[in-house]
Amino acid sequence: MPPRLMIAVHGGVGNTPANLDGCIKAAELGMAKLHAGEDALAGALAAAVALEDDGRFNAGSGSSLRMDGETIEMDASVMDTQGRLGAVAALQRVKNPVLVAREVAETPHWLIVGEGAERFARVMGFPEFYTVTERAKRIHEKVMEALSSEGDYDFQDEWRNFDYKRHWNFKKRWQEVATQHGSSTIGAVAMDANGHFAVANSTGGSSPMLYGRVGDTPIVGCGFYAGVQGAVAATGIGEYIVQHMLCRTVYGWLEAGMPLQEALDHGVALFPKEIDIGLIGVSREGAAASDNRQMPTHVMMN
Repeated sequence: MPPRLMIAVHGGVGNTPANLDGCIKAAELGMAKLHAGEDALAGALAAAVALEDDGRFNAGSGSSLRMDGETIEMDASVMDTQGRLGAVAALQRVKNPVLVAREVAETPHWLIVGEGAERFARVMGFPEFYTVTERAKRIHEKVMEALSSEGDYDFQDEWRNFDYKRHWNFKKRWQEVATQHGSSTIGAVAMDANGHFAVANSTGGSSPMLYGRVGDTPIVGCGFYAGVQGAVAATGIGEYIVQHMLCRTVYGWLEAGMPLQEALDHGVALFPKEIDIGLIGVSREGAAASDNRQMPTHVMMN
């Protein structure tokens, strides 16, 4: 029997279940690519692009604002079992950073960042794009209120105790931002008719963020990994995910023969309950997800 076609997508740990319809649509678009005979990377990309375009998810057109209330910097990555690996970090003014990451995979490099990534995007024909959603504005307002001790936004201890004013590295002065106001990743994993695996990730970062901050999403083995045993994508707080090289760790358990769902559950269990973490994965046995918070997810297998 030929391998089944499989895809799993997520809209970010902590995102509302009300946005599940966006994940369903993304998975259907990805599965359509697989049914048309295209490879796993094409399927994962189609799903990721749909979520970037949606606007309700923290990626592409729905990306979060950095602490200055103006800057949007995005990370994205792709990887498959046919030798393709590409990523971008701190990329600005592009609608679909995951497609730019796909173009990086066609170069001798695997990661391009910052201004170089934006110039690369323009050379490859991606037009300038900048938009701020109402959702992103509301989140930014809550963050700045909390940093001014006027709100109840739920920060990790590192940010509660962090002197962000001393470390402020935006062009706009922090005083200007403060007077204006009284996170997560999307991802897709897939297996095609030839048994190849692929993963595509994209994020607008977490909140709050300093200028130039990069999380786990574009770091191979941390926010994503694909190998002959399957593909894994992570969502959550990148600074914690990278400490465990989470996706490579989970993939290692798959290599050792652990069932997919068990491996994903073990990965989530590495973190204390107060750290938001979610995982999706696909292997020859199926596709699955695991998380310690609400996380809109959709899995298709046929």
